[in-house]
Amino acid sequence: MASILQKLQSKACQASKFASAHGSAYLKQTLEQNKQYIQDPPTIEKCNLLSKQLFYTRLASLPGRSESFWKEADYIKQLWKHRQELKVEDAGIAALFGLELYCWFCAGEIAGRGFTFTGYYV
Repeated sequence: MASILQKLQSKACQASKFASAHGSAYLKQTLEQNKQYIQDPPTIEKCNLLSKQLFYTRLASLPGRSESFWKEADYIKQLWKHRQELKVEDAGIAALFGLELYCWFCAGEIAGRGFTFTGYYV
């Protein structure tokens, strides 16, 4: 166990040295590549304006998202009405999707309990 801890510490030390040596260069390169997205001067008013633009842009996209949702719901209703004509591949995809949702639900429950598998904290 002690040897594993020493290896882990040495790897962390190497990673820290690499980040300190190359981190600033990486930051400068990233900022240079994305300078078209940087607002000059960075004022509070500009930040407030951008946050309001983001909020209202997202708000304006809700009707389109709602329309897409209802189209998907109608498609599912049509599939259910004609389920006798359903292919095995489609049923398999639906089953895998349902299994994936169930697994995400279980993983969320486990994470919500603090990654305990056998109950809640007392």
